[in-house]
Amino acid sequence: MGAYLNSQTPYTLYQSESRSPYFVDKTMLLQELFPYVAAGNRHLCVTRPRRFGKTIAANMISSFFQKGIDSGELFDRLKISEADDCQKYKNKYNVIRIDFSKMPRNCESYRQYIERVEELLISDLREAYPDAKTSETDAIGDILEEIFQQYHGEKFIFVLDEWDFIFHRGFITEADKAKYVAFLSNLLKDRPYVILSYMTGILPIAKYSSGSELTMFAEFTMVNSPMFGTYFGFTDDEVDDLYERYCRECEKQRKIKNVTRKGLRDWYNGYYTKSGERVYNPRSVVFALQFNLSLIHI
Repeated sequence: MGAYLNSQTPYTLYQSESRSPYFVDKTMLLQELFPYVAAGNRHLCVTRPRRFGKTIAANMISSFFQKGIDSGELFDRLKISEADDCQKYKNKYNVIRIDFSKMPRNCESYRQYIERVEELLISDLREAYPDAKTSETDAIGDILEEIFQQYHGEKFIFVLDEWDFIFHRGFITEADKAKYVAFLSNLLKDRPYVILSYMTGILPIAKYSSGSELTMFAEFTMVNSPMFGTYFGFTDDEVDDLYERYCRECEKQRKIKNVTRKGLRDWYNGYYTKSGERVYNPRSVVFALQFNLSLIHI
C-alpha cells in the first residue's frame, strides 16, 4: 500500500467515522457508481459547499473499491451490503486516492505543490509495478499508460478530493491554474487505464476551466442535478433520527438538552436539493448534538 495507491488511510478514516454515535449511512451512493465502473472510462465531478461530507464520501468510495484490504467487516453491516452487486465490486480495483488539500511543508509555489503529488504517486507506482519501463522524465500519465501496456491492461479508479483547493492559495497565478488544469487533463482524459475518476470540490469545473481540458467530466452540483442530492448533507428524516439518538443519550447521561429540533432546522438547513428536499449541514448538526451546543458557527 502506498501514499496514494490502495492506501490504508481512507479505510482507517472511514472506519473511524462509521463508529461515531451520529454516523449516517450514505453507502448507497456506491450503488450509483457501479454502472460507471462497469462501463469504464467515466468521469464524475460532485461539487458541494464546505463541510457537506465530500471527504467522508471520498474515503468511503476508496475503502469500498480498493484492492489490498478486506473492508467486509465495515461494509457488510451497512446498507450497501443489501445491493445485489455488492460483492462483485467490493475490494476488486486499484484505487488512486489523492487529497489535493494536503500540501508540502512551507509550500510557497505551485511547483512545490504539484511536485509533491507527482513524486508520491510515481513512487507508489514504481514500487507496485517494478517491471514497468519508465524514465525519470516520464509524466505520470505516460507511466500509467506504460503500466497498462506491460501489465495486461491494468486499470485504476481515481478518487480526487478537493481538486480546486490550490486555486484558493495566495501564491497561485493564472498561469499556475492553467498548468494544473492541464496536469489533470493529461492524467485522466482519453486514457485507457481510467476506469472511473470521481472528483470533488467546492466550485464547478467551469469556474476554472474555460477550454476543453476537463470537458470529459459530468458535473453534479447542488443546483443543477438531483442525482447524488441525498448523499451530501442530512435530510429531515436523517436529522430526526439523529435527534432521537441525542435525546436518548442525554437521558442516559442525565444531561440537560441544550439542542432543540427546531433549533437544528432554523440554523443548519440552509440548502435544498434540485428536487426541493431540505438538506442540513452535516458537520454543524453533528457538532451541535455531540457537544450539546445550542448554536455553533463552523
